[in-house]
Amino acid sequence: MAKYELLPQQLLYEGTVQDENFFQPKPLPEADILATHSEAYWQKLKTLALSPSEIRKTGFPLSESLVEREITIAQGTIDCALFAKQYGVALNIAGGTHHAFTDRGEGFCLLNDVAIAANYLLRHNLAKKILIVDLDVHQGNGTAEIFRDNPRVFTFSMHGEKNYPLHKEKSDLDLALPDGIDDTNYLKILYETLPKLIDTHEPDFMFYNSGVDILKTDKLGRLGVSLQGCKQRDRFVLETAYKNQIPMAISMGGGYSEKLADIIEAHSNTFRLAQEIFF
Repeated sequence: MAKYELLPQQLLYEGTVQDENFFQPKPLPEADILATHSEAYWQKLKTLALSPSEIRKTGFPLSESLVEREITIAQGTIDCALFAKQYGVALNIAGGTHHAFTDRGEGFCLLNDVAIAANYLLRHNLAKKILIVDLDVHQGNGTAEIFRDNPRVFTFSMHGEKNYPLHKEKSDLDLALPDGIDDTNYLKILYETLPKLIDTHEPDFMFYNSGVDILKTDKLGRLGVSLQGCKQRDRFVLETAYKNQIPMAISMGGGYSEKLADIIEAHSNTFRLAQEIFF
């Protein structure tokens, strides 16, 4: 998608970040993939042996370059988690591939970057309790399945009730939103929910899927949130993490507004706020 090239250009042009703020992930080691995804699935994926039905469910024509892209994105989220441990916050220009399950891909997601990074932190004793805040308009069904029986990871998904996927998995907390919900009601739910989750579960690390497909202008979203409301959402999540001294890695998630400028502006706001609040 064009946004992955245009977003860093915009951030550099306006001076929100400098060249030295960017990093280039190396390919993800196979061991880190297999800590989250089944060996049978990974073998089929890396040898391009998915069945036609499995390929259709991902939404992408399968290719070696596509698999390499997913590997790079996942390593990028691991790197973000490590940078967040050092600096408080770090953001992946891509990521948020939350429809990837242990044993299959769906909905333009082949490998689950946040799940891979969360498992990396747990395996290396870099976190004890993780909170995944998924505010993309689509339910994080793959993430919910991966961590279904893991008490060290709390999955919170706030998504469109009638949106993809048709069959929802069970997150630790699912909040299904009605079509057309406006800024006031959307933000009220978030403001009431996130602080309670932190108080109750006391995470020492957070992952945030900051999808901007909640916008009223989004072709797939079905919600009614304005650009300003989306920015207020990000401000609240970032300020909550900062206030509670919880390091946070952010993946961009979805965004499908008709005007590319709306997508870039919404994603840019996430970076601007991270810079303002943490640095």
